[in-house]
Amino acid sequence: MKHVILGAGPAGVIAAETIRKHAPADEVVIVGDEAETPYSRMAIPYLLIGNIPESGTHLRHANDHFQRQRITLLRGRAVKLDTAARKVRLDDGAEVAYDRLLVATGSSPAVPHIPGIAGPGVHPCWTLADARAIMALAKPGARVVQMGAGFIGCIIMEALAARGVKLSVVEMGDRMVPRMMGPTAGGMIKAWCEKKGVDVHTGARVDAIERDATPAMKVKLSNGKVLDAELVITATGVKPNIGFLENSGVRCLVGVLTDEHLQTNVPGVYAAGDCAEAFDKVSGKTIVSAIQPNAAEQARVAALNMVGQRAELRGVTQINVLDTLGLISASFGNWEGVKGGQHVELTQADDATGGRHLSLQFDGDRMVGCNSVGWTDHVGVMRGLVEGAVPLGDWKERLIADPTLLMQAYLARAQAQAEHAHVK
Repeated sequence: MKHVILGAGPAGVIAAETIRKHAPADEVVIVGDEAETPYSRMAIPYLLIGNIPESGTHLRHANDHFQRQRITLLRGRAVKLDTAARKVRLDDGAEVAYDRLLVATGSSPAVPHIPGIAGPGVHPCWTLADARAIMALAKPGARVVQMGAGFIGCIIMEALAARGVKLSVVEMGDRMVPRMMGPTAGGMIKAWCEKKGVDVHTGARVDAIERDATPAMKVKLSNGKVLDAELVITATGVKPNIGFLENSGVRCLVGVLTDEHLQTNVPGVYAAGDCAEAFDKVSGKTIVSAIQPNAAEQARVAALNMVGQRAELRGVTQINVLDTLGLISASFGNWEGVKGGQHVELTQADDATGGRHLSLQFDGDRMVGCNSVGWTDHVGVMRGLVEGAVPLGDWKERLIADPTLLMQAYLARAQAQAEHAHVK
């Protein structure tokens, strides 16, 4: 049996190693589109800060790891999938045959069409090559403009601030991390960043990047302001790498649609990681959840099914925990709420710490989503209540009266749920 894995990120590597463990005689091939040892993108901010060397981003540190595992690494980018012939064509014209295929091609930066964005001094922060270019320009005191203040953008912002640059952030939304945080929470994060010396422009977009004879750029915003910069970072979202699947017969929406076994509609073709669209039991719909814990679990489940061991994905974790210049925030599940549901918010101002905020969303007597800022003690409890779909009973009204009783509610109701399950 020959297993071909498209993608050399965490999902691809975990899938390959899982296959090798459970099918020692099978052939395993990883196809990666970068001339790098397989590495983790999530480690790049730590590289920018200087906490780790470049080798610290590598997923496996022994030089002969893949050789010892009898996993073949190929350099190439998939450009066409022929499911009838069970072959993948690469960008150099080579064709790779497979018996089982895992699409773990990840995602790529979604760069907006803006005059001047393709010129020198503008970089996404996505690859090791990007990191090298950014480190060469992001010297202490350098003027840096970052486009985007979403989850990934805030992680990059943290690394840039640690390098001592003069940082401006431009976000089209009316608040920071608008796809993770409500207005109050997003506003609190913005105020905290400004207090820490970051120039934040929300409700604005970059209209043009202009250059003169020097390396300096002028970044023109939709609000009429002009920012000077030696470096511009694009952090305006990502999109799954699924273009090569066009006309392949593999069904895609936002990402590659999969079932509970991570198999696509085409037998023998699986998907995992940032390019996969899997069912989320909390929201009741399929989603692409581009976080590494999901990628790892999807890869494990897909690999087990690829070698004939029936395994199911329990669900997609909708969780984001963010450290923004020392202010911890978290988002779980349907944080925006559901139609007909109830919600409660509690905000406590504190200039020294950035303040604290809780927003809880309910559907019936279950908590289905939440936002928190500065409330680090409750992160595990919030996740447990949302993902466990714990019936709260009369504790729902107690939480609406006092949202800080999360721990007590969890202990009372999760324990009752466990005891009920044991009796059954």
